[in-house]
Amino acid sequence: MGILYSILIGCLAGFCAGKLMKGGGFGLIMNIVLGLLGGALGGWLFSLLGIEWGGILGQLGTAIVGAVAILWIASLLKK
Repeated sequence: MGILYSILIGCLAGFCAGKLMKGGGFGLIMNIVLGLLGGALGGWLFSLLGIEWGGILGQLGTAIVGAVAILWIASLLKK
Protein backbone atom coordinates (compact mmCIF):
# COMPACT_ATOMS: atom_id res chain seq x y z
CA MET A 1 0.00 0.00 0.00
CA GLY A 2 2.93 2.34 0.67
CA ILE A 3 4.16 2.16 -2.94
CA LEU A 4 0.69 2.83 -4.34
CA TYR A 5 0.25 5.73 -1.94
CA SER A 6 3.60 7.23 -3.01
CA ILE A 7 2.66 6.89 -6.68
CA LEU A 8 -0.66 8.67 -6.10
CA ILE A 9 1.05 11.50 -4.20
CA GLY A 10 3.64 11.82 -7.01
CA CYS A 11 0.94 11.96 -9.68
CA LEU A 12 -0.96 14.64 -7.79
CA ALA A 13 2.28 16.56 -7.25
CA GLY A 14 3.07 16.45 -10.98
CA PHE A 15 -0.38 17.77 -11.81
CA CYS A 16 -0.06 20.60 -9.25
CA ALA A 17 3.47 21.45 -10.37
CA GLY A 18 2.30 21.69 -13.97
CA LYS A 19 -0.36 24.19 -12.89
CA LEU A 20 2.20 26.21 -10.91
CA MET A 21 4.82 26.40 -13.66
CA LYS A 22 4.67 29.18 -16.21
CA GLY A 23 3.49 27.76 -19.51
CA GLY A 24 1.83 24.71 -17.95
CA GLY A 25 4.83 22.39 -18.05
CA PHE A 26 4.96 19.60 -20.63
CA GLY A 27 1.41 18.32 -20.78
CA LEU A 28 -0.59 16.24 -18.34
CA ILE A 29 1.08 12.85 -18.85
CA MET A 30 4.65 14.18 -18.82
CA ASN A 31 3.91 16.38 -15.79
CA ILE A 32 2.63 13.33 -13.92
CA VAL A 33 5.72 11.30 -14.85
CA LEU A 34 8.00 14.16 -13.82
CA GLY A 35 5.94 14.50 -10.65
CA LEU A 36 6.75 10.92 -9.73
CA LEU A 37 10.45 11.64 -10.16
CA GLY A 38 10.03 14.96 -8.37
CA GLY A 39 8.47 13.29 -5.37
CA ALA A 40 11.55 11.14 -4.96
CA LEU A 41 13.84 14.14 -5.54
CA GLY A 42 11.94 16.29 -3.04
CA GLY A 43 12.11 13.60 -0.37
CA TRP A 44 15.83 13.15 -0.94
CA LEU A 45 16.59 16.89 -0.91
CA PHE A 46 14.52 17.53 2.19
CA SER A 47 16.20 14.64 4.02
CA LEU A 48 19.61 16.12 3.18
CA LEU A 49 18.50 19.46 4.59
CA GLY A 50 16.99 17.85 7.68
CA ILE A 51 13.48 19.08 6.85
CA GLU A 52 10.62 16.74 7.65
CA TRP A 53 6.95 17.52 7.05
CA GLY A 54 4.44 15.14 8.51
CA GLY A 55 1.16 13.83 7.20
CA ILE A 56 -0.39 13.81 3.78
CA LEU A 57 -0.03 17.55 3.23
CA GLY A 58 3.64 17.43 4.17
CA GLN A 59 4.33 14.60 1.76
CA LEU A 60 2.37 16.37 -0.96
CA GLY A 61 4.26 19.62 -0.32
CA THR A 62 7.58 17.83 -0.49
CA ALA A 63 6.60 16.12 -3.73
CA ILE A 64 5.36 19.39 -5.27
CA VAL A 65 8.66 21.13 -4.44
CA GLY A 66 10.57 18.28 -6.06
CA ALA A 67 8.26 18.19 -9.08
CA VAL A 68 8.59 21.94 -9.63
CA ALA A 69 12.38 21.55 -9.46
CA ILE A 70 12.30 18.72 -12.03
CA LEU A 71 9.96 20.69 -14.33
CA TRP A 72 12.19 23.76 -14.03
CA ILE A 73 15.31 21.75 -14.92
CA ALA A 74 13.47 20.06 -17.80
CA SER A 75 12.32 23.44 -19.13
CA LEU A 76 15.94 24.65 -19.10
CA LEU A 77 17.01 21.60 -21.09
CA LYS A 78 14.13 22.02 -23.53
CA LYS A 79 15.32 25.48 -24.65
